[in-house]
Amino acid sequence: MVDSARPIVVGVDGTISARHAARWAGALAVRLGARLHIVHAMPYSGHNLTDAMAAFQAAYIDEQREAAHPILDAVSSAVRASHPDLEITTEALTETVDTALQALSRHARMLVLGCDELSPSVALLVGSLTLHLTAHAECPVVAWRGELLSPTAQPIVVGVDGSSDGAVDLAFELAAALGAPLWAVHSWSMRTPPGEVSVPFLIDWDALEALQREELVNAVEPYRRKYPDTEVSLFVDAAKPRRALLQRLGEAQLVVVGSRGRNPLAATVLGSTSLNMLHHAPVPVAVCRSRPADL
Repeated sequence: MVDSARPIVVGVDGTISARHAARWAGALAVRLGARLHIVHAMPYSGHNLTDAMAAFQAAYIDEQREAAHPILDAVSSAVRASHPDLEITTEALTETVDTALQALSRHARMLVLGCDELSPSVALLVGSLTLHLTAHAECPVVAWRGELLSPTAQPIVVGVDGSSDGAVDLAFELAAALGAPLWAVHSWSMRTPPGEVSVPFLIDWDALEALQREELVNAVEPYRRKYPDTEVSLFVDAAKPRRALLQRLGEAQLVVVGSRGRNPLAATVLGSTSLNMLHHAPVPVAVCRSRPADL
């Protein structure tokens, strides 16, 4: 059962990418039957700022405080122009955006952040915010970028490595809601322990690939039964996860990855695959720490 009380939350700051992210989030909210909650908060300060950066940050905070309501009005109007029946709420918060969005994530279906067209002066701060929230938010986080202002029928790609059922669950739910095909990608490589030597001609590569495919089939089978109308394609690549995923994104509208945050220590950092997608994927990236509830 879809819980319409849990909104899609999008953070905005006056940039073009934030406005585009809000339009994309609004279109997704329509497809999911969700409310869109547009939030403006004070800029994320990061840590260990130099005096010069701290001065820039203070001036930027003053500017953002004065601009909060005009920004919210402009963004909500842009979304309503395309989706007049969508329920939209707005909120201007005095907390820093990392604190505000992390708190909102406890009751959100999804957080959406614009991560495109960054100026050099704010790229570090916004990048730090994205990394902070994808590691600490209690719901999936989407780093929006690219050119799509609404979901399409293009494929949704999900990385499947056995560490995050939540990513697979999220990908299937979105694919079903959007009527899009799902591409499940599993990669593997031979890793020789230190001090040991592998002998390639003694390895049954066909049998090894068959085992990897079986692992992928087992990972997606419960969701195939849950969403029988979703078209699913399976890809097994003998490559690093980053390469396996990136080569599938030319035709995709979204990539979904897990964060590997399965315990208090691991939850403070992101895995290499999710980091690589955040830095290099040309499409929106959804990072899912845990199984999404009633997306």
